[in-house]
Amino acid sequence: MPPSLRRTLSLHAKRLLARAIRGVLLRLVRVPVRERDRSGAERRLCIVLWSAWGMGGTIRAAFNLAEYLTARGWEVEIVSGVRDRDEPFFGAFPAGVRTSTLDDRRPGANPGARRVARALLRRPPSVLMPSADRAATGFTVWTDLRLVRRLRGRAGFLMGTRPGVNLMLARLRAPGLAAVGLEQMNLSKHNRALRRSMRRLYPHLAALVVLTDADADAYRALLDGRAPPLHRIPNTVRPLPGARADLAARTVYAAGRFRYQKGFDLLVPAWAPVAERHPDWRLRLRGNGHLRERLEGMIERHGLADAVTLEGPAEDIGADMAQASVFVLSSRFEGFPLILLEAMSKGMGVVAFDCPTGPADIVEDHVNGLLIPAQDVEGLSRGILEMIEDQELRLRAAAAAVRTAERYTIEAIGPQWEALFRELRAG
Repeated sequence: MPPSLRRTLSLHAKRLLARAIRGVLLRLVRVPVRERDRSGAERRLCIVLWSAWGMGGTIRAAFNLAEYLTARGWEVEIVSGVRDRDEPFFGAFPAGVRTSTLDDRRPGANPGARRVARALLRRPPSVLMPSADRAATGFTVWTDLRLVRRLRGRAGFLMGTRPGVNLMLARLRAPGLAAVGLEQMNLSKHNRALRRSMRRLYPHLAALVVLTDADADAYRALLDGRAPPLHRIPNTVRPLPGARADLAARTVYAAGRFRYQKGFDLLVPAWAPVAERHPDWRLRLRGNGHLRERLEGMIERHGLADAVTLEGPAEDIGADMAQASVFVLSSRFEGFPLILLEAMSKGMGVVAFDCPTGPADIVEDHVNGLLIPAQDVEGLSRGILEMIEDQELRLRAAAAAVRTAERYTIEAIGPQWEALFRELRAG
């Protein structure tokens, strides 16, 4: 048999097997919900995350909502796809919020028979999550089965927090659970395969929540009249402990993963003219990621070793920000940058690329910060210099930034989520 034919047959067999397993899982989850399990369902929410133990705005936003609803008498559970550390990055989970994990990867976490079943079922990839989502590498048939068991026979509201998870929930259509998809990234940054899956499966969601009006329009166009109810609900900023930013500090601050999206490779060269004119100012970059070595090389080539520091993620970002006066968002793209809102809540002078999407919804140029054309390195240099050299601008923009951030607290945004759930319950 020719190798090409053998590969084709093997691929076909894998697809048939995946389809069969998916059929079994769908039959398992779609069981009638008992009447006693419907009691209290109108105030019950399950939030599914890729990993509740990691870092990022999606996790922080989920924790904010869970804490808010729990304080208002809701029963909230956070289901984490994977767990690979003992303590969550953001410290303790919100009080009163139940947590569970589909795949606990810590050594010794799966004793006895479960270890054997997990080892076997972790080999095949997920048959529920599309491989086009980069989170799919963390999901397997084992996590599929565990998720089905968590949702089977339950009633209430169910929330996904990224495309792959939203698509899993839309595919499952678990009886008794109104599935809400939350999109944390703008549609244009999702690949074609993912958008095809969205067109096919998102109409099965009870609602789709996006972060900006521009994204709401984009999803309406993508789904072409088949969109579920669309709602714009922005992310929320939590109160950061400690003092306000020191606007006299000669420190500029940026934080995020050292990845292409965050654009630190644009920020480093943008800092070179700043360092030349203001050698007494410093740029602090907080985070981690696979581009660290590349950034280190850029810092060395631009002669910025004494002007730029690369540091790990801040354990207390509020205290960290309090020691700086200016915050820079150099991202190539965002969904709705929570880190920007956090910096504004601390009263920092902010300079942000007008990347898709989010910054233009938050920053009003020369009012509560500076908005720079996307990926304009020279423009970013000029913006940072203006914020550094114009103290009156820095003071005025920082005060306005605090007022802006107050519009995005959970106290301001939380009622929008409750209104959505009331609408779904009425429907």
